[in-house]
Amino acid sequence: MRSVSLALLAALGMAAAAGRAQDLAGHGGPVRALAVLPDERLASAGFDHSVILWDAAAGRARHVSRWHGGSVNALAALPGGGVASGGEDGRVAVWPPGGAPEPSRVLEGHGAPVAAVAAGPDGALASAGWDGTVRVWAGDGSARVFAGHAGPVNGLAWAGAGWVSAGYDGTVRLWDAATGEGRVLAEFGLPQNAALALPDGTVASAGVDGAVRLVAPDGAVRELAAGNRPVVGLAASPDGAVLATASMGGSVGIWSVAEARLLRTLEGPGLPVWSVAFAPDGRTLWTGGQDRVVRRWDAATGAPLGPLASGADAAATAEGGGLDPHGARVFRACAACHALTPEGGANMAGPSLHGLFGRRMGSLPGYRYSERLSRGDIVWTREAVADLFTRGPDVVVPGTTMPVQRVEEAGDIAALLRFLEQATR
Repeated sequence: MRSVSLALLAALGMAAAAGRAQDLAGHGGPVRALAVLPDERLASAGFDHSVILWDAAAGRARHVSRWHGGSVNALAALPGGGVASGGEDGRVAVWPPGGAPEPSRVLEGHGAPVAAVAAGPDGALASAGWDGTVRVWAGDGSARVFAGHAGPVNGLAWAGAGWVSAGYDGTVRLWDAATGEGRVLAEFGLPQNAALALPDGTVASAGVDGAVRLVAPDGAVRELAAGNRPVVGLAASPDGAVLATASMGGSVGIWSVAEARLLRTLEGPGLPVWSVAFAPDGRTLWTGGQDRVVRRWDAATGAPLGPLASGADAAATAEGGGLDPHGARVFRACAACHALTPEGGANMAGPSLHGLFGRRMGSLPGYRYSERLSRGDIVWTREAVADLFTRGPDVVVPGTTMPVQRVEEAGDIAALLRFLEQATR
């Protein structure tokens, strides 16, 4: 049996759910990782191969990068506002604060998917992967390799004096930053999916049995019974007093660390939740999951927060109203990648949709298309666009790098077409 963090996804499928006003919709697959950045920015990554940088205050995607050759499993916020991503392709990418088409650094060496990345002091960066190793990267791209886990390493965090890792072999290990020597902090006998270090030196580890174990500096272990479904994501408030747990069962638990007590459960769409992250104020919690949506919550009350403006809402406002409101809501899932005006798509992952109808596929000047789309063998008519979203890009144009987005309701398709006809003229 392989680690739950990726293998189980294939069996679950890529279910979709409509986003509410406070949600950020833009991913074409489950949201696997989140990282909170300075200046009210948020990064998310998913199984659609993308990293999205959001303006969290506006609820709008500012930059989309689809560079990794597979799902993006991990993110880490870096000093200065950049972000590091780790992917199924075994590579770690370092992105500048504003995003870019290509990463500023690429770190290669893992022989299997990267499952976790973490930042340490003085710009230190580490990654963990399914090749059983933890790698700490130097500025020249070389790495110190820490080996000891028997199988995939799914969790990684900086723990004050070294790196802490959690693996499929059921162990939680501490690696000395100076010597690279590792020791077993705890052994639980069941695969561990995530690791987190709290300010007081306590290490949290999330298991496939639905339990979160808190390992104190003296080795004492306390257990949070988060449920009977695997816990795959952990986040702590800045002071370490509150812990959030993300479950494959679809629940997000908010826990008091001191009391090891469940404070509240967030009520979401009931689909697996893969990632959680606290805002710097500790009062806001972000979650990402199977429904492809990033959600914002009041951590103290469990209430969803909003509203946030989507790209489609902003487009409707900019046009002075009159655009189909139902279609604008459906378009939210497209707004992270596509602009509606000719001058708005320079830094976006997809080409501008201005003048879409009647345009031949792959023909917009200045945009770098995938090999499949550059063939230009489809003209975008109402029927062609409807077919693309009904059957999905992976079926209509196999080989494209477009994320898988399907619109399954006939009423939603009709509304989307009305909106696009109005907004892309």
